[in-house]
Amino acid sequence: MGCDGGTIPRRDELVRLKKKPEKVDRDVEIAATWKHCSLTQEPLREPIVACELGRLYNKESVLEHLLDKSRFDNAQHIRSMKDVHTLNFTENAAYRGECAEKGDGYIDRQTARYICPVVGVEMNGRYK
Repeated sequence: MGCDGGTIPRRDELVRLKKKPEKVDRDVEIAATWKHCSLTQEPLREPIVACELGRLYNKESVLEHLLDKSRFDNAQHIRSMKDVHTLNFTENAAYRGECAEKGDGYIDRQTARYICPVVGVEMNGRYK
């Protein structure tokens, strides 16, 4: 049964600690925020709107939310189309889109689809 012949258990053998929650990769979290609709988690497509909290939405998803408010729980602060603003983005010339991986070439997944029209900085959530 143990502990009968002079064995001395250590603390880690007696005490079980709670497991630490896994940390979400910061790059993945930023990519999800800036490339997907906050309501439906679909990829963003034109026209894109933003709420007062700074979340990005597909305009079609916001209209669906306004017609059926019980469908989405995370946008209760949007009560009408006056609560969102349409965004005018500038396309990024360096953005290649989602392409199939062929061979061993480098595929840059960090390039943003849009850039700031004033400064020219990529709109990917890393710059303030």
